[in-house]
Amino acid sequence: MLVELNPVAFQIGPLAVRWYGIFMALSFLFAVWYLSREARKKGFEEDFLLNLSLVTIVAGVAGARLMFVLVNYPEWFTQNPVQVLKIYQGGLAWHGGLLGGAVAGWWYCRRRRASFAALADLAVPGLALGYIMIRIANIFNQEVLGRTTAFWFDRWPAQPIGSAIGLVLLIRYYYLKRKKLPDGYQFWSFLFYHQLLRGAIEETVREMPLFLVGYVSPSWGLGFFTLAQLATPLIMAFAYWMMRRSRAKATKGGA
Repeated sequence: MLVELNPVAFQIGPLAVRWYGIFMALSFLFAVWYLSREARKKGFEEDFLLNLSLVTIVAGVAGARLMFVLVNYPEWFTQNPVQVLKIYQGGLAWHGGLLGGAVAGWWYCRRRRASFAALADLAVPGLALGYIMIRIANIFNQEVLGRTTAFWFDRWPAQPIGSAIGLVLLIRYYYLKRKKLPDGYQFWSFLFYHQLLRGAIEETVREMPLFLVGYVSPSWGLGFFTLAQLATPLIMAFAYWMMRRSRAKATKGGA
């Protein structure tokens, strides 16, 4: 059963402020605050960190929107370009946001000769909290719905499941923070386990179009394979390789 919630938090004249935008803004604020606080302890300058945050946020939002449109509504690029810009109505793709933000962050760090790996680790809490809060915002927008089932709950709670995945990964980050890990390991292991949990659980119960070999169990409400599930093994393999690489670098540097 779907919960009827108003996606608009409040209105100022003709401007409607949506819960989606509020939760996204709060996620960004926390991410910038945490990264700046922890990175300053490592000797990074505040101006550099604020510029880095701005670059990654803008690139992340742009990448998330472009990936969403490309996968779901590619005709918008030619038939309705204005619709591509309406991110306040929802419609952002996690993979596109992560890719856009990571590439922009890597480029800026490389340009300023700063350690991308060390800073990427500090971005993990912001990414995890962002995933938690955006999935909650999806409830207000009536999107990212679960498949219907024959069980008593009628439909899988895909959004809370996504939030739970983010919470598990956030707790994991703070647990691993107490250990001495090589730079980059936290970021790449976060990506690895996020993809594992999302592909195996969230995408399986989420109401999404299927690609190539498609199978849906009407009674259980489980489906295989979505586009995200098909991309998951490749992303996990790359993240695992980067995890191994970060450990190898640390071992070599300490030898």
